[in-house]
Amino acid sequence: MASYGLSAAILGACVLAIHLIGAEETLYVAAVYEHRVILNPRPGVPLRRRAALEHMEKNLHAFAEQAALAALQGAHILVFPEDAIHGFNYTRASVASYLETVPDPEEVTWSPCADPGRFSNTEVLRRLSCMARKNRLFLVANMPDRQPCSRASDPLCPPDGQYQFNTDVVFSDNGTLVARYHKQNLYFEAAFDTPPRNKYVTFTTPFAGRFGVFTCFDILFREPAVTLVRDMGVRQLVYPTAWMNQLPLLAAVQFQRSFSYSAGVTLLAANVRAAALGMTGSGIFTPWEAVYHHDSTEGEQGRLLVSRVPVLDPLAVVGHATFSEEPTPPFTSTMMYDNFTLVLLQGREGNLTACDGSFCCHLLFRRSDPPEEELYALGAFDGLHVVHGTYYLEVCALVKCPGQHKGSCGGETERAQTLIDFQLDGIFSTEHVYAGVLGSGMTLDRPDQSGWQSGGRFYMKRRGMTTGLVTAVLYGRVYEKDSCLLSADSP
Repeated sequence: MASYGLSAAILGACVLAIHLIGAEETLYVAAVYEHRVILNPRPGVPLRRRAALEHMEKNLHAFAEQAALAALQGAHILVFPEDAIHGFNYTRASVASYLETVPDPEEVTWSPCADPGRFSNTEVLRRLSCMARKNRLFLVANMPDRQPCSRASDPLCPPDGQYQFNTDVVFSDNGTLVARYHKQNLYFEAAFDTPPRNKYVTFTTPFAGRFGVFTCFDILFREPAVTLVRDMGVRQLVYPTAWMNQLPLLAAVQFQRSFSYSAGVTLLAANVRAAALGMTGSGIFTPWEAVYHHDSTEGEQGRLLVSRVPVLDPLAVVGHATFSEEPTPPFTSTMMYDNFTLVLLQGREGNLTACDGSFCCHLLFRRSDPPEEELYALGAFDGLHVVHGTYYLEVCALVKCPGQHKGSCGGETERAQTLIDFQLDGIFSTEHVYAGVLGSGMTLDRPDQSGWQSGGRFYMKRRGMTTGLVTAVLYGRVYEKDSCLLSADSP
């Protein structure tokens, strides 16, 4: 968000590097930097390119220092804030000298650091690329971008023949540009254009699989945030932002935490820092934990946050630093006389989805190492139960399998040794959903939290069990369908 005199409410030394230990270690090190931006004192006045570069270099110098510090702490990925290189409150004309044309990495493979002469007037891109390459980390930054267009072929092309975008760029650990995202939901940003079409941007890393990209005000809208998470299954997000805090509902870290927890995603949120404008609040948020910073004091400088976080990409299965391109395949097994679709839990932490037709169940989990490995599965069932009674069910179930093979899943067992922290949820068509947790030896347990979220989603959450988990279930009874299917099939 880039007009900051407004009072509108806005959803606005060395640590050891991580080593993969066996096939179940699924952590990586993430870093975000809340940067105290050095501003252009007269943003409405056009500058020459050299003067704009001199201004941006002051902020880029701080970036370079923080990239080196993040690398010393083992960071695999570092996120910088929105507007942190150039500042804000520009007009369309006055931002012109700050613009660079960012090539589309889907069409061009390019490392600005290794090949600086390929494209002209790309000094900022080269600087960022070299930071990523020198420190061997993925780097996410925000910068102003120019894209030429023609009104002859594009009726939405601006009169001056170019789009001006608020743009996130992502560089791999060898300095290659791997992602470019144009902010879709602008907030009083006169210097920039809304992209003519929605685009959903992701990039893939060797340490944690897939990440999605969006910026600041985007977090309040369906596009692209909901599409990335719900429709595309992206569970790890990088999030440059320039957010003014507005209590009681929309402080930066407050909403960042709410989004991460409710959507079941990791959010790497880097906010720009301008205390006089109420801008602070960054963090590394997972569905379970948060490392964050909020300080509104005038003298506060930037802040680097570094944290080890679990891999949540369901397509990334870590094992000796290699990744499978396919998720754990679903299978069917009989449970309580019903044909469930199940997916096995793999690793100590993860993110799974099991679907029976259009009915889907989602699980975030973290588990202990049992004395002997125990097999667990997430199952989904949507249909009419017809044995020992006729009634319609929608069921999400996390169950311990009695044996060491998937064919045993759904069978009876009363004993378990594995302690599992989890969040289980599904989108139910009925309001009658019964949550239950059963521990080893028929020990009755209960969720820490449960209830309804938007869109018909019912969830429960449990942490800190003292007995092994046998079953966690969301048992939905669709009373109105108990007889309608049988009636429809009757002659």
